[in-house]
Amino acid sequence: MRLELTRRYALAASHRLHSPHLDDAENERIYGKCNNPYGHGHNYVVEVTVTGEIDTATGMIAHLGDLDSYVAREIIEPFDHMYLNKDVEAFRDRVPTTENFCMEIFERLKRFPGARLVRIRLEETGRNSFEYAGQRNGDEHD
Repeated sequence: MRLELTRRYALAASHRLHSPHLDDAENERIYGKCNNPYGHGHNYVVEVTVTGEIDTATGMIAHLGDLDSYVAREIIEPFDHMYLNKDVEAFRDRVPTTENFCMEIFERLKRFPGARLVRIRLEETGRNSFEYAGQRNGDEHD
């Protein structure tokens, strides 16, 4: 039997999509209004899905308080109300697309001791969301 727990969290952050590997015209062509020099913000929804054995004493696969405090420490505190390009070391040399943001969140949460992280779903807007479940065996970034 496989049972998964998904918990939702919210955070607000801003970013500018701009690659130092491209000239200004190419950045504007690729990223459009998201290349605004002043950045722009999103109210992100992060869904964290974990799995594990059901503890016979508690009947749970993960203690929600433990998961909440872990996510608060690893995700909410470092990212909420931040300008990702300048305030977050991981994005100083990497374009803070929502794809990259989703993978960064996964990397920060995969060591949660209370259960095994299955995937991260990051909703940027009502029309855009991304899911990341880590690298599979044989993939280069495992």
